[in-house]
Amino acid sequence: MTTQHRPVDRELIEAAAHVARTRCRGDNHTVAAAARARDGRIVTAVNAYHFTGGPCAELVLIGTAASQGVYELDTLVAVGDRDRGVLPPCGRCRQALLDYFPALEVIVGAGDRVRTVPVADLLPETYVWADHQIDQLDVRPAADPG
Repeated sequence: MTTQHRPVDRELIEAAAHVARTRCRGDNHTVAAAARARDGRIVTAVNAYHFTGGPCAELVLIGTAASQGVYELDTLVAVGDRDRGVLPPCGRCRQALLDYFPALEVIVGAGDRVRTVPVADLLPETYVWADHQIDQLDVRPAADPG
């Protein structure tokens, strides 16, 4: 696990906090996410809670970014409504973020302990999604050692 921390993008935290304050209403939208694109743009999104499940703000942000032509993200943060502050991504989001953006930095922690870490540090010993995409024609059974 990497111990070196990167600078915290305070503007990104404020962008997510602003969306959480102004757009999260009721039980359907309770978390906002903001990410900085490689070109410096900030993309924001909110979760879409539903009793059948529903995507977290981080997952909505992946689609929102793509709809705006943003396919490379540098840093991401999620912030809860009602001034709950920075929230860490759930396990499902950690895996999806790592798969889409393996070099992504994620802002985590609370209060004066907010820090920026590589997404891979949030999911050690991770499954690598690309592993299932091996060309089946090139996969041969292992020889019987006996």
